[in-house]
Amino acid sequence: MTKTRKGATERHEDAGVGAWIAAILCAVLCLSGVGCSDDDPRESPIVIGAVYNLTGAQSALDVPSAEGARLAVAQINADGGVLGRRLQLALEDGQTDTAVVTARTADLLTRFPSMPGVIGLSDTDMVLAAAPTAAAEERLFLTSGATSPQLPGEVPEWLFLACFGDNVQAAAGAEWAYEERGARTVSILYSTSSSYTTLLQGYFRSRFEQLGGEIASVTEYSVEDLDEDTIRNVEAADIIYLSAQPDDGVQAAQLLRDAGIATAILGGDGLDSADLWEEHPEIGDVFFTTHAYLGADNPDPQVVAFREAYASAYPGGTPDAFTALGYDATRLLAGAIERAGSDDAGSVGDALAATTGFEGVTGTITFSDGDRIPTKSVTILRVEGGARSFVAELVPSLVPPA
Repeated sequence: MTKTRKGATERHEDAGVGAWIAAILCAVLCLSGVGCSDDDPRESPIVIGAVYNLTGAQSALDVPSAEGARLAVAQINADGGVLGRRLQLALEDGQTDTAVVTARTADLLTRFPSMPGVIGLSDTDMVLAAAPTAAAEERLFLTSGATSPQLPGEVPEWLFLACFGDNVQAAAGAEWAYEERGARTVSILYSTSSSYTTLLQGYFRSRFEQLGGEIASVTEYSVEDLDEDTIRNVEAADIIYLSAQPDDGVQAAQLLRDAGIATAILGGDGLDSADLWEEHPEIGDVFFTTHAYLGADNPDPQVVAFREAYASAYPGGTPDAFTALGYDATRLLAGAIERAGSDDAGSVGDALAATTGFEGVTGTITFSDGDRIPTKSVTILRVEGGARSFVAELVPSLVPPA
């Protein structure tokens, strides 16, 4: 995928003059104690963009991810930066509004014309508001948490996932429910308000039926219309599959319990929000597939080191899988820049596509056979009394096609 960014030839002609002017400006700034590296005041930072929804409905997922990204940048710079240069994270708030996400992405690309790419976002529709804008300028977009396996096809060449696909996590959930819980019937309750929730339940249903399971009922809702009347349409089954985003997921679980439905609830990574479950300790027997278990009882050295670093950077906070995804995505892109030997987007994309055995907090990441979705395991957690605990980690034996 090696390419030259648009306008690179024209910029090259003025590179000598531009570099001379930049060196003088940076020297002036450094005399004032502002803006330049202590090691080499002539070196400008390598900038990577980041768009996360720091406000609005998606903030429960994106604020932790942004925290993870900031932590990664701080550690990278403490270790000497990338290619001997400081790494700068240019972070924008998408406000959980696709129009704002598009505008903020475009603004990043304009302000930082040498930026190789952008990371961020945890929702399919949000990524589709940002990634095509980056791709049009031949810049990479690496989503830390949007899990639709259709995304690489919708934004060819320039879009990568740092997370598994929804078909993978849905298949893992279906196999666990059927084989480990002994569930033979399931009632599906899902939000129609996002592509993520719609796709996820479809992949789950496909795999559960392949295993021999029966779908007792399928109930859809819009976030605005979720109420007791919706829950009355959910029929009795061995397990309830809830495909939801954080806020409406907790609301739906509460409504199910208020209606006297004590059946175990299973969902996807949209239910992975530590703060929301801590606020509702009365809701229990909830399970969800996610990217990693970061509990204090996890002895994995990567997780232990990550928890310690996070506690130092954010005293009193609790990291979750989305924190780790933001952290891993940042390190993944920075590593690709280092291996590429430059911040040229095409070269960085080639290096990213060739990634093998990257040891992340959320698992080992490898992009193989031209696939821009990494091969990763799925973790299943349980919510009880407001706390999350580890249940299983697995790779599904069969995954529905994207």
